[in-house]
Amino acid sequence: MGDPEGVGPEITVKCWEALRNSPEHGFAVIAPKDVFSDAEPITDLTEISDMFSSRLPLIDIESFGRERSTTDSIQTAVSFCLSHQASAMVTNPISKDVLYKLGFKYPGHTEYLGKLTEGSSYEGQRGPAMLLSGGGLRVALVTIHMSLKDAASAITAKKIKVKARILHESLKRDFGIKEPRIAMAGLNPHAGENGALGLEEIEIINPAAQELRAEGIKISNARSADTLFHAEARQTYDAVLAMYHDQGLIPVKTLDFHGGVNITLGLPIIRTSPDHGTAFGIAGQNKARPDSLIAAIKTARNIANNRAAYVAG
Repeated sequence: MGDPEGVGPEITVKCWEALRNSPEHGFAVIAPKDVFSDAEPITDLTEISDMFSSRLPLIDIESFGRERSTTDSIQTAVSFCLSHQASAMVTNPISKDVLYKLGFKYPGHTEYLGKLTEGSSYEGQRGPAMLLSGGGLRVALVTIHMSLKDAASAITAKKIKVKARILHESLKRDFGIKEPRIAMAGLNPHAGENGALGLEEIEIINPAAQELRAEGIKISNARSADTLFHAEARQTYDAVLAMYHDQGLIPVKTLDFHGGVNITLGLPIIRTSPDHGTAFGIAGQNKARPDSLIAAIKTARNIANNRAAYVAG
């Protein structure tokens, strides 16, 4: 559901209208009935296929107010995925400021989903890790929701190696790439320029990359972020590992502002999300575009198909 006072309800209905004749992308929305008054309540997800073309299916949850219903919707979706009743979950935008009033202690969906799934088995390097996809570009992040000052001090060789392993495994399992190529972005301008503009590349990033290559992961040393995202450069890798939030999100949103997708890696469940916020300023005005949510649902379906093929060998 996301925040019921944001654009989530509007883009969900628009998304259903766009995909209603595409049964492979069938979905149900998890929300109190009063948020989606025209939706059709169902009790079992197997009912989706029979009605998706004619009505928006709804898993009705009890309404305990805006904040509680938002987190209840997330928890219900996770339970459906962990029990294999659903192939994936797609989250509408939440307002963290609103949820903090309820005692929500996580920086965002990504970290919360890591907590909700931590007791479930998972083969491979455990996440969560955030990956943004759009315009033919995939960018994973070493640090996520923190200030730039804190992000610089939070970058360690251990964290780089964990995120790189998660990304490498996901590119194979979730995206069907047999021999992934990862480009590592530097932290400093010109990737430190041999230490003249910072020592993180020499002391932390490049040694981590060398260890990863020794494990068989195809990953570059730190590359200058200002020359890493143009069209020719994008042909040399399958994904980028960026050091901090804006370094990764700016190029994705520049290439595909309306169709970007946020993907959580390294979890036993599949989770995608539109790459935008609640947009309270236009909520309820029929102005919100569903492009990113449509892309998130299609991406979730593709990842589910790729995981099934990967498991099958």
